[in-house]
Amino acid sequence: MAIGCKDPQRWTTRCFDHFLGASGQVLFRKYPDTLDTLLAIAIATFIPMTHLSVNLNKVALLRNARTLDLPSVLWAAETCIEAGAHGLTVHPRPDERHIRRRDVYELAELLQAHPTLEFNIEGNPLEPGFMQIVRDVQPTQATLVPDDPNQFTSDHGWDIHKDGDVLKPIIEALQDIGARVSLFMDPDPEQIRRIRPLGVTNDQARIELYTEPYATAHREHRADAVFGDYAEAAKVAQSEGLGVNAGHDLNLENLPQFLTIPNILEVSIGHALTADALKMGLHKAVQAYLAAL
Repeated sequence: MAIGCKDPQRWTTRCFDHFLGASGQVLFRKYPDTLDTLLAIAIATFIPMTHLSVNLNKVALLRNARTLDLPSVLWAAETCIEAGAHGLTVHPRPDERHIRRRDVYELAELLQAHPTLEFNIEGNPLEPGFMQIVRDVQPTQATLVPDDPNQFTSDHGWDIHKDGDVLKPIIEALQDIGARVSLFMDPDPEQIRRIRPLGVTNDQARIELYTEPYATAHREHRADAVFGDYAEAAKVAQSEGLGVNAGHDLNLENLPQFLTIPNILEVSIGHALTADALKMGLHKAVQAYLAAL
C-alpha cells in the first residue's frame, strides 16, 4: 500500500500518467502489483500529496447565531485534527460575522500541541487588524484575499497589475515573520506571471486558485469548458516556482476531477464539508474528504 495514500492504485496510475503518459498506463496494466509496490516508495518520497485544510468559518457562523459557545470552534478543530486533517483555515473578517479575533488566538494555542499541522489565516491585508493578527499568531500560511468588508463571500482574485505596489511591502512583512505567502488568484496566467516580481523570495510561496467558477461549471455539467484554464494556470504558477493551492466551493463531487491537475498542494474546504457534516458527522466528513484526495 502506498504510504500516506488513501487509494494507492489511483495514485499509482496518476503518477504514471503524469510522468510517462500512455506508455506508463500500459506498464501499469501489465505489472500492477510490482509497480504499485515500487511507486509507493516513490510517491511518498517525491510526489507532493494534496493536503486538506478545513475551513472553520461556517462552524463559527452557526455558533454566532446564539450567545452560547455552541458549536465550539475549538471542539470542531480538535475533531478535524483527530480525523486526520492536515491543517485548519480561518478568515477573520472585520465584522466578525463568523470567525472572531479571539478564535484565531485560541486556535493558535491549540495548534501548539500539534506542530505538524498547518494554520492558514485568510483575509484582506488592507483591512484593519488583519496584519496585527498575523504578526501575533505567526501562522504557517497567510492567504491574502482581495475582498471588501461588505462582500458576501470572496469572489475574485488579485489584480496584480493594479494592486502589486500595495502588496509588495505586505509580502515582505509576512516573509520577515516566516509566514508562507499565498495569493488568492483567478486562473489568469498573465496575472500569475506578475507575482514573482513583487519580491516573493520564499521558495515556498504559493497561490490559491479561486475555484468557484469551476465548481459552478461542474454543477452545470460543463466543467470541461473551464477545467483547461485551471490546469494551465497551475502549470504557469509551478513554472514560476509558486506552489498551487485551491479553494472555494470544492466538494466531494467536483474535487476528484480538479485534483487530476498535477501537484495541487492544498485544498481549503469549509462550506461543503460543514454541510456534509450535518449528514454524516464532522469526523466522518473530514475522513470522506481525505479519501477524495
